[in-house]
Amino acid sequence: MTLNGTIVAAFGRHYEVELDDGRSVNGIPRGKKSPYACGDRVTLGPLHDTEAQILSHAPRSSLLYRSDLWKQKLIAANATQIVLVVATEPGFSTELISRALVAAQHEQMRAVIVLNKADLTASLPAARAQLAPFARLDIPVVELSALTDATPLLPWLAGQVSVLVGQSGMGKSTITNTLIPEAGAATREISTALDAGKHTTTHARRYPLPDGGMLIDSPGLQEFGLAHLTRGEIELGFAEFQAHLGNCRFRDCRHEHEPDCAIKAAVASGAIHAQRLIHFITIANEGNRDKG
Repeated sequence: MTLNGTIVAAFGRHYEVELDDGRSVNGIPRGKKSPYACGDRVTLGPLHDTEAQILSHAPRSSLLYRSDLWKQKLIAANATQIVLVVATEPGFSTELISRALVAAQHEQMRAVIVLNKADLTASLPAARAQLAPFARLDIPVVELSALTDATPLLPWLAGQVSVLVGQSGMGKSTITNTLIPEAGAATREISTALDAGKHTTTHARRYPLPDGGMLIDSPGLQEFGLAHLTRGEIELGFAEFQAHLGNCRFRDCRHEHEPDCAIKAAVASGAIHAQRLIHFITIANEGNRDKG
C-alpha cells in the first residue's frame, strides 16, 4: 500500500513528510541520490514504524535550485514566490540578488525583496541605494525590523507558497519566528569579524501561514550558481533587457565589446542600470556556458 504526502523539511538524505492523513513520517529516498526538495508532493512505500521509502515525486509547478559545474542544490519545490532577504547589516551581495532573480524568473516565480533591520538607520540609506536597481524593476522592496515586527511582509505572502532566500545573518529565521512563533527556528549572532552571518538554518522547512499560504525557510547561502541555465535563459532573467534584445547589430551579441549593442546603448541612456549589465556578463561568462 502506497502513501501520499508533502515534504515539509529536508535534511540531506532524510525528509520529514506530512502524509495526507496528517501523520508525520521520516521519508528515505531510494539509492544514493536525493532528488527531492522541501515542498515536493511524494509517493511513499509501506510504512515501517515511522519510516517509509520515497518512491517518486509528482510533477512540479516550479523547482528553485542552484548549481555549479559539479552539483546541484535543491532549495524548494512548488513555490510560487521567492522572498529575497537582505539587511542593513551585515553587508549583502547585489550580484547574489540578481542571480536569485534569474533562477526565480526561469521558474516563473514572483519576487519580493525584504530589507530587514531597517531600524539601523545609520546603514539604511546605503542599503536602499544598493537596492535601487531592483526597485526600478518594480520588484517590491519591503522594509521592516523582524525582531519587533514582520507584519509588513504579510500582505505579500497571502495566498503564496513563498521561499525565503538570502545570505546568512540577514534574518530569515527571525522573520519566520516573528510571523510563526511556534516555528522555533534557530537564530545566532552575527559574526562581525567576517561581516557575514553564521549559518543557522541547516535545512529547509515549510510552515503554514494563517491565511492559507505557506512559508519555506531555507539555509543561508553565500553563492547562487546558475550552471544549469544557458546564456539565453540568463538574458531572459534580466527583465529590463527584454525590450532591447534582438536590436543589437549581431544576433549572437554578448553585450560586451561588440559595436551597436542595444543593451550597452540602454545602459548609456540610463534605461538599464550599469551594475545589472556587469552582473549579467559575470554570470553569463561563468564556466563553460554555451551561447544558446
